[in-house]
Amino acid sequence: MSVIKVSANSRTAAVAGAIAGVVREHHFAEVQSIGAGAVNQAIKAIILATGYLANDGIEVMFVPEFVDVEIEGKVRTAIKLTVLPRPAAPEADAQPPAD
Repeated sequence: MSVIKVSANSRTAAVAGAIAGVVREHHFAEVQSIGAGAVNQAIKAIILATGYLANDGIEVMFVPEFVDVEIEGKVRTAIKLTVLPRPAAPEADAQPPAD
């Protein structure tokens, strides 16, 4: 699976569809962007993908982190957003362990 790279000019709906498709197939997606405009488009795409996946009963979350990438011989700092299914919440009627 490859990283979904987002630029400031990326179409939000197209990126959202790609994120949703990758999450459905691989159970996680990595979205990478460099710069404020690109990060903005990536976040908007994740919000849209959240809605697409909710229709399939998949609730997601994302984890942001900095990563260094090399572009044309220069190291740049990118933001990687890993989109994952949200862990299931414990059952409301589950009893705590006895002491």
